[in-house]
Amino acid sequence: MIKLTRLNNEVFFLNCDIIEQIEEVPHTVIRTVNEHTYVVTEKAEEIIESIINFRQKYMQLPVIIKEGN
Repeated sequence: MIKLTRLNNEVFFLNCDIIEQIEEVPHTVIRTVNEHTYVVTEKAEEIIESIINFRQKYMQLPVIIKEGN
């Protein structure tokens, strides 16, 4: 989930796995695979950065430490 802001400054969280398209026309518009559309204040690059950070933070494989090495 990533944190986004609607044009009326309402904050919400969106499952980044369902994002299909992001465009700036001039506001940023997010379209999802389930055909919802969100207009947000964040720029496309900021959203992409949030998705990358989310995946790096929550999708990491666990570190395995072997004893005796």
